[in-house]
Amino acid sequence: MAQPSGEFRQEAVRTRGGELVSGALLVGVGAPDGSEARPCPEEWRPRPRRIERSEPARGPVGGVGRAVGPLALGAGPTDLPLLDREADIAELLGLLAEGRSIRLVGQAGSGRSTLLSAVAEAAADLTPGGVVQLCGHRRTAADLLQDLFAATHHAPGYRPDPGQLAAHLADVRAVVVVDGAEPVGPELEELLATAPGCAFLISVAPAAPQLPAGSRLRDHLVPGLSRAACLALTGRLAGRPLDVAEKAWAVDLWFESEGLPLRFVQAAALLRQRDVSVDALVAAEEDRLDVFGAVEEPVHDPDPAIRENALRRTVPLPSVAETASPAVRLAEGLGESAQAVLRLAVALGGECPTAPHLPALIDVGQGESALAELADAGLAVSVGGHHRLTAGALELLAPHWPARGCADGAAQHFAWWVGHSSVSLAQVAAEAEVLIGVLLADRTAGRPEAVVRLARAAAPALALALRWGAWERALQLGLEAARRTGSAVDQAWFHHEAGVHAICLRQPSRAIAELESALTLRATAGEQRGVAAAGRMIDLLRADGRQLPPAAPAASAPGRGPVIRKIAARVPAGLKARNGRRRRVVVASAALLTFGVLGAAVAMTMTGPDEHKGNDPHGRLDEVGDTGNAPMPLPSADGSPGTAGTDATDGAAPSAPTGTSGSPEPSASGSASRSPSASPSRRSSASPGATGTGAPQEPQPQQSEPGQSQPPTQPSGPKPGGSGGGGTGGGGTQPGGGTSPSASPTSPSASPTVPSTPPSSPSGPSTATTPGKS
Repeated sequence: MAQPSGEFRQEAVRTRGGELVSGALLVGVGAPDGSEARPCPEEWRPRPRRIERSEPARGPVGGVGRAVGPLALGAGPTDLPLLDREADIAELLGLLAEGRSIRLVGQAGSGRSTLLSAVAEAAADLTPGGVVQLCGHRRTAADLLQDLFAATHHAPGYRPDPGQLAAHLADVRAVVVVDGAEPVGPELEELLATAPGCAFLISVAPAAPQLPAGSRLRDHLVPGLSRAACLALTGRLAGRPLDVAEKAWAVDLWFESEGLPLRFVQAAALLRQRDVSVDALVAAEEDRLDVFGAVEEPVHDPDPAIRENALRRTVPLPSVAETASPAVRLAEGLGESAQAVLRLAVALGGECPTAPHLPALIDVGQGESALAELADAGLAVSVGGHHRLTAGALELLAPHWPARGCADGAAQHFAWWVGHSSVSLAQVAAEAEVLIGVLLADRTAGRPEAVVRLARAAAPALALALRWGAWERALQLGLEAARRTGSAVDQAWFHHEAGVHAICLRQPSRAIAELESALTLRATAGEQRGVAAAGRMIDLLRADGRQLPPAAPAASAPGRGPVIRKIAARVPAGLKARNGRRRRVVVASAALLTFGVLGAAVAMTMTGPDEHKGNDPHGRLDEVGDTGNAPMPLPSADGSPGTAGTDATDGAAPSAPTGTSGSPEPSASGSASRSPSASPSRRSSASPGATGTGAPQEPQPQQSEPGQSQPPTQPSGPKPGGSGGGGTGGGGTQPGGGTSPSASPTSPSASPTVPSTPPSSPSGPSTATTPGKS
């Protein structure tokens, strides 16, 4: 990774900007007033191209290459062949060839990552898609799915929606290796279900819960090495054969550690430090003999190896307690540069920056050698493009190796680095955990201004790098620091960015809350452009028509709102209209008229098996403008939008027949017939006599849709029937606007008319008296 050119303290911090496509949205990141999402034109949407085959990476999973350290044989732990793992590799390859998915479990330091790398290299020919190696360190399930998509498809700057992602990954046939996966339980099962054609090999933390019943995964325990393998590993890493005392010491360690490979990597590092002390004794003895000679001194064996072994016996081996927790003793034996890197890693929560950053942070020029020395000592491991401390090392080193101000300028450095034009998005993604570590370190040190500065610079870069888990974490830490500083401008910016992040994740409720907070803060601070930007995002959600209610609907009678909503949701299935808008209007009008004319009896008889359960509060934003199948929200007693059923029978609300004497008799029949007297279509008629008597029916005035000609009406006397579009009990509001002249309090029946405008945007208030109520 190349370091950007230019003077560090002479360049101002620049915010990285750009565009990406999230599902059906085009997201502009890094604008002065905040990021902005809008519907992406169809011709601008990426067309992902399938990568036919993925080759496994060499070395550790997600690593930066093989370690090269100051060992006697010139080989690090990752350069040695696996010992005592042949049976595990063969078993795992057989399960993967059958399409099984396996979860590797075991103690910390049992060698799960090394076993994953060996299986990945051997499984290259098992599937047509090859092997895909992913790093699960600090990744969410969504991040892992995006990484799998990016590894199998060529579509830079594109993050599909979950539905699109499942469609793209449905045809992938590969072995997916995930090292150190943090998602567990349902999230892990969702990861497997999204790519059903892949066989997964996943290592999880030792404290991971048990697999649920019916899981596609099966556990494979990674045990410790045998005694012979542990002795061989220690000798190879020590660079020489072990003597009798050292073999006995290693056997005691094998019993105590149950053969964990990491413990013997650290034990070999302790032996190398002991050899350094022995070499110092040998050199001192040779200097003394050269200066003073052998006068009155015991005769020395002329063989240097024998003299070295004699001096080695004078240096005691580490005790069992020291070998059980060797981090402090190993750290004391490191070189000066390696100790400086170790202090920085402890200050950053265990995350080590890559070598190009070390000269600017801690004035270490040979960063690669320092990181390799930490890896050879068993104190650091390569993961996800950078190094981090091994399991348990941070807890042991934190009390003895304080930060001592080594991370004071890290926020300023990385704020400049992430915005530099020569830094690629892949480099930003590799340092995502380090950036979060710097934010956490400055928060602990009580520097909220530095946290705000770095978070504002890093959040757009992480968004463009598609590391959205780290993007969300940076926004959270930045907002918390902005509240401590009391800056309303910074708080508004973080609220706005969090709202855009929620829009991209299809979380409209959270997006509305964040954007409204940003709008309020920016209005208070007088940021008119910021207010306009937040308003555009809220308008985008309003256009979806699901999270925000439409224009205020007709108010229901006091105490009748919940009952009306309940009846409207129980309209029988089958009622169809020419389009979604007309259907919603007809369903609502028929439901309200049913309540006003027939009462509770008809409402109970009309309950069918297909009643609608309500609309989804988290509507998909990629369906903006397509509300043809969306239910119409109705007001409830508390003011929240209710739901009307979208599927109703093709008949209309039943009519109210009258007897021969002319007195109205409410019918209790809830059948859906196609009789002319009970039709919700564009004809609107009412029967003056009993149903089925064949009495002539007079046409009612109809309202046409915009763009259609209005048929002439026949003049006649007083006509029965009226508008029931909004009647609740004794009166209601007609959505079409104006008071219906045909509404008569003595008319025996009424049928609904289709309004020319939807109830979401009424043209004017009107009232009508609903017949049939005494």
